[in-house]
Parts: sequence; C-alpha cells; structure tokens
Amino acid sequence: MDNGSRNLTSNAVSFSLLPSELIEDIFLRLALPEIFRLKCVSKTLTSVIYGNDFRTEFNLRSSSDTWLFVYKKRSPRDSVLYGFTFRSNRWFKIPIAEFLFPIVPPGEDLYFLTASGGFFLFASNNCRELIVVNLTLNTVKKIPPSPLGPRGTSSWRRSGLKLIAGPPDSDKFQFLFAELYENRPVLFEYSSETDTWKSYEAKEDGGHDPRGSYLKGKVFLSVVHRRNDSILLAVEPNDHDSPPLVLRPRFNGAAIEEQERLAIGFSRGNAAISRLHVYGDSCMVIVRSEGERVRMFSCIEVWGLCKDGRGWEFISKVPNELVDKVRKPYGVMMGCLEEREGIVRVVLVTNNEGVWNLIWLCYDLGSREWSWVPLPEFRMKGLNMAGITLSSGLTF
Repeated sequence: MDNGSRNLTSNAVSFSLLPSELIEDIFLRLALPEIFRLKCVSKTLTSVIYGNDFRTEFNLRSSSDTWLFVYKKRSPRDSVLYGFTFRSNRWFKIPIAEFLFPIVPPGEDLYFLTASGGFFLFASNNCRELIVVNLTLNTVKKIPPSPLGPRGTSSWRRSGLKLIAGPPDSDKFQFLFAELYENRPVLFEYSSETDTWKSYEAKEDGGHDPRGSYLKGKVFLSVVHRRNDSILLAVEPNDHDSPPLVLRPRFNGAAIEEQERLAIGFSRGNAAISRLHVYGDSCMVIVRSEGERVRMFSCIEVWGLCKDGRGWEFISKVPNELVDKVRKPYGVMMGCLEEREGIVRVVLVTNNEGVWNLIWLCYDLGSREWSWVPLPEFRMKGLNMAGITLSSGLTF
C-alpha cells in the first residue's frame, strides 16, 4: 500500500471515530453523490447514512435544493449527465449511461427532456420513445406512446411539459404535457402507477375571482406563445375532477420596438436588436441583445402571470452591474426557467464559435433581489449538448 492509500485509510478511520451526531451534521451539508461515495469507507459511516433519522432529515433538506443538469450527447454507452447544486462547488458525473445502454439500440439519438427528484426523462429520436431513469431505486422504464402517437425529439417543448416525482421511497411519477389538438388545448397525463395515459380537454377561463386565488397551487404548461399573446394550461395534478384551465395572457409590447425579432427558446436572425423569450411555470424571462452575428445581451427582465391570468406583468430586471459581470459575446442562445418556492431561476446557455457558456441567475420574489450562481468550469469545449434542465433535489 502506498503512502496515499495509507493516509486515506487512516483519515477514514479517524473520521469514523467522531461522535455520530457530529458525523450526521457534516453529512447533512453534502450532496447526495458525495454521500454515496462515503458509504463505502466504513461500516460506521454506512450505518449513519442508512439510519432512519438521518435519511428523513437529509430528504427534508435536500428536497428544497435545486439542481442543474446538462446532458452531453455521445453514444448511449459514453453519454454523460452532469449535475450541479449549491451544496457543492463542483460538477458531478451522474451514472446514467449504465441504465440507458442496455435498452437503447446502437445509433439511437437521445435527448434529455427534464428531471424531477431522482427521475430523469429522455426521448429517443429514431424509435420515438420516452425513457425514464430513477437513480434513487436504480430502475429504468419505457413509457408507452401517448394518445398522439410516437413523437420525435423535436416535438417536445420544455415549457410545455412537467415531470412530477412521487414520494422519495417510491417509483411513482407523473408526466404531463400540453398540446393543441384539433385546435383545442388538451392536457395529456401519464401515470406510472397505472402505466396508462389520460387526456383532458381544457375549459376556458370564465371570469373567475380577479384576485387569482383559483390559480394557487397549479402547474402551468405552455401551449402557444406569440408576439403579443400566449396560451397556457393551469393544471391541478392530483385533482382529476377539476379540468385544466385555459389562460390566454396578453403581452403589452407597446414599449418594444416593432423591428425587434422574437425567438422562443433560441435566438436567430440578423436583426440589429433581438430578444429571446424563455418560459417556465408562470413566468417568462426576456433577454434583449444587441449586435448581429456576434451579440451581447444588454438587458434581462422577468415577467409574471397576472393574478387573474389574463396578462403578463413586468416584475424586475437584472441590475446593469450584474449584467456587465456575467455577459459574454455569443452567436446563439437558449435557456430554461423554473419558479419554485418564490424563487425564479433562469439558466442561459450561449455559444460563440464552439465555446459554450452557462449563466445561472435567480430572482427572489419576496426580497426582490437578484443573485448570480457562479458555476465551476467543466469540459464544455466541443460540447454536443442534448438537453438542460433545472430540477428539485435528489433524495434517498
């Protein structure tokens, strides 16, 4: 045994001699992948990790965490899913390939759609299948085709779907997505518990309480976004007696120059001034940029759904000094957004001549403050990105 191995073993033994209460306090500050590595160090540490009190407390704290996941596309055998959370200052490689490789045929083109808890949802482009991996229970499952039939990866819109994980110790989940079917907004819902799909035709907003209390607790799915108006579905996931509600919020673009070009999820075109709209939950972020082939964003605004669901209202914009700190030249841009527990989180992904950049910004609706989450470097040069999402925390 070399000196490094002896030191590692000695440190592990010394750490195991600490009081269990102190070990638990240290472990509660770690991310789940770090804890999984520690459970192999000694029986003492393993017993702490799998203790009922520790697992309950860790799951309680971790469930409020936010993870950023980036899928780097290669062959299924070599594909890599990277994950980052506030609990650590490093990216983690999530062992997803070992689950995908046995059930994904050679040459298949996979795209990472979204995640929730320990569940990760992928779409295959050739076979047109949906695949769910549960890292918590080490399971993988193919979802049967939806009522709309098999769909390629380009048919899925990030802001129009939602994966909802069940309890931490179960393999239950729901997958929701919204589409226009025969020119009517329809909700499609898959339940892993019954392994079946159901569809629900949405009803129009009939002039509810203008204070908007009927929208509380709803999940919002995007159907259509245009220059001046949108169509959303407000869904109560666990209440099948209440049909999804159609919301048609208007966007007052009077203050926006008419020549600006709008892009949903991806900037394109050579307009002198362009803007990118990123939608998620009941919010949207507008990124205004200047330039042509190489752009620089000059302003980032967050807008929210009005309380009556009939319009978009301005909430805040990123301070200029923070914009100057995070912006870099880019050729193309896309983004993802979520609003959870009063925090709006947006991640912008830019590329300039093959060099990728990730920008994570947060806005606290309560304190009305913006913050920037510095992301550690990882191998992004030449990155063949095939999906990015924000997700709730990983639990036991």
